[in-house]
Amino acid sequence: MTDMERQTDRRLERAILDLLERRGPAASICPSDAARAVYEGDDDGWRALMEPARRAARRLVTAGEVEITQGGRPVEPSGARGPIRIRRAR
Repeated sequence: MTDMERQTDRRLERAILDLLERRGPAASICPSDAARAVYEGDDDGWRALMEPARRAARRLVTAGEVEITQGGRPVEPSGARGPIRIRRAR
């Protein structure tokens, strides 16, 4: 992993936590919200950050900071397929 990738990973983690901090305690975000927050262009290049954003969310689950949900229920990150949401750990 390059330094640039590590920096992007940290920025995505911070973006997830910052976005959740600005919302209500029960609110959730989509990984695309973090990808868009970190991407510096004005085109759809943020899409390339979707999988890194999902990985950042999984690291934050491991750290006990957030939960990944599907259908409003927490799911095991390794088993999540398809659209996910991220919320503060409860």
